[in-house]
Amino acid sequence: MSRIGVFICHCGENIASVVNCEAAAKALTTHPGVVFSTDYKYMCSDPGQNLIKDAIEKHKLTGVVVAACSPRMHEPTFRGAVAEKGLNPFLCEMANIREHCSWVHADKEEATRKAIELIRLMVEKVKNNEKLQPIHVPITKRALVIGAGIAGIQAALDIANAGHEVVLVEREPSIGGHMLQLSETFPTLDCSQCILTPKMVDIARHKKIKLYTWSEVDAVDGYIGNFEITIRMKPRSVDLAKCTGCGTCWQKCPSRAIPSEFNAGLSLPDPENPKKKLGYRTAIYTPCPQAVPNKPVIDRANCLWFTKGRCGVCAKVCPTKAIVYEQKEELVKEKVGAIVVATGYQVWSVAKAAADYPYIGYGEYGYGTHPDIIDGLQFERLLSASGPTGGKVRRPSDGKEPQTVAFLSCVGSRDNEKGFTYCSKICCMYLAKHAMLYKHKVHDGQAFNFYMDIRAGGKTYDEFTRRTVEEDDCVYLRGRVSRIYPRDGKLVVQGADTLSNMQVEIEADLVVLGTAMVAQPDAEAVAQKLHVAFDKDHFFSEAHPKLRPVEAQTAGIFFAGACQGPKDIPEAVAQASGAASKVVGLLNADELEREPIVATVHRAAPPVYSICFGCFFCERICPYGAIEREEIRDRKGNLLKTVAKVNEGLCGGCGLCAAACRAHAITLRGFNDEQLYAVVNALGEE
Repeated sequence: MSRIGVFICHCGENIASVVNCEAAAKALTTHPGVVFSTDYKYMCSDPGQNLIKDAIEKHKLTGVVVAACSPRMHEPTFRGAVAEKGLNPFLCEMANIREHCSWVHADKEEATRKAIELIRLMVEKVKNNEKLQPIHVPITKRALVIGAGIAGIQAALDIANAGHEVVLVEREPSIGGHMLQLSETFPTLDCSQCILTPKMVDIARHKKIKLYTWSEVDAVDGYIGNFEITIRMKPRSVDLAKCTGCGTCWQKCPSRAIPSEFNAGLSLPDPENPKKKLGYRTAIYTPCPQAVPNKPVIDRANCLWFTKGRCGVCAKVCPTKAIVYEQKEELVKEKVGAIVVATGYQVWSVAKAAADYPYIGYGEYGYGTHPDIIDGLQFERLLSASGPTGGKVRRPSDGKEPQTVAFLSCVGSRDNEKGFTYCSKICCMYLAKHAMLYKHKVHDGQAFNFYMDIRAGGKTYDEFTRRTVEEDDCVYLRGRVSRIYPRDGKLVVQGADTLSNMQVEIEADLVVLGTAMVAQPDAEAVAQKLHVAFDKDHFFSEAHPKLRPVEAQTAGIFFAGACQGPKDIPEAVAQASGAASKVVGLLNADELEREPIVATVHRAAPPVYSICFGCFFCERICPYGAIEREEIRDRKGNLLKTVAKVNEGLCGGCGLCAAACRAHAITLRGFNDEQLYAVVNALGEE
């Protein structure tokens, strides 16, 4: 006989302001099977949980229903409280009367009636609940980190320093990411390479870290604790074991006019030799002197050996014979227990937007049509000591020092029509930094900053932007720029200052666009490989924005850095350490305990064995790849039939397979037919 306890939470005023919790608790006392019903202001608090525990013991409860907020928030809390009193935790259910009642209704009487109905449905369900037992899964005590920018580096070091092996995969020839391209970092103006390169060296030397550069994750199979990763190693055409990084090959390479990705495609004339262009790289190259590994890669798309079948200079001059033109792509497999995704971001391409959408993009800003209109990352390369000008601010058109620079905020950010709806979070700060550093290098220069709003919310960030105005004499103009065009060797910037309500026209030598931070172009493809969710802007979606901010919905996968959304360096590092701590906690366990709410395929006695008839429609629709094929054989080993089997480690408990199964051979534990029929039949009953 069922003895159910009902506990209704006021959630402060979140629920109680719309739902009459006292009346609901009183109404449930007469429902069949309910032996105790009460309400409390904060049921998730320690006194509230003690109320549940005491009632279990006093009233000999066989099931518990908590009517409160979303189960995503507090179901583990209440199930843990129930388990402390010896009751199977899966005999506890939650009725969501916050999101489903108080937040969506205004009529208190109707909302209370609906809340009572929702609680009654959960009472009927818990009467038919099974005493499920957790699933135990072995754990491979290694981690994979995808992406080796600052977030990936921090996560890898934290995990490795905790004693676990790390496989670090980076698609570029060197680790470091965008931070390696920066000059200084706000708000302290530390040299970015000075604070990053020691960590890069630590990665290369760490005995617990296995580094793959110029490589990409090709496939991800398995489940939490037991992932199998296929890594595609692109051919470098250089034997890393033989190469010493002496630099002879790229010094002698004849292909020298290739735009450098590390310099963000920036090129400009050399003031000392106008016929020479700065900012280019050779066909065999390392991205920068601080690269890790500091060994080159051949760009086959621009190498004369691969495009025209001639040259071979690098192979002739290499003292260690490390050049291997015939090197092939290689697939390697690694087994890991957890994955940290730190694939980073890209700077929005204004030129591409203008070309693809001429009526939508910022064509009026002239990016891509005039060399002296550049984006923020290109200006970073002008400021950087490792940049093409050695840190001297020069105009790309003629190599001269610009006396007037205009900075434009929110180019693509916070713009529903032309760009993206979100704030890129770092633009206000990096443009303030740019203006400050420009004045440090060009003392008699003048900086103008067109902005919408100054968003400087980090620690000492507001003080930093104020310093730009008060000490470095940068003129801030609140308003958008409508047009930029060349005139008499200058760039005319037409805009508005909404504070003075005046039109503004500035003749600038250089224009810097504060372009949006966007997701990687292949983010959707990566998400599909990993079976993780992403939002409308293709940033990866966390399991819960407040309570599980570094976890994916797919168990065992964690996020770090700007792959999840726009972030500055301190926030990316903090999230990386948070993700690493989650991974370390997972890998420290001998085995993993998972919820048993997973799908199962019914078995039957011989000669049927299983009512599954092998259509494998479930296999095609399973978003977690949890459906496997199982061969059923007789005692002689003859194949009788091939049926579906659920990998419990992979199953996410979504129930799609059970809903789609034509033979009704699959059931989702915790949601069997008897439970669902009991809930449906209770609808409308008084």
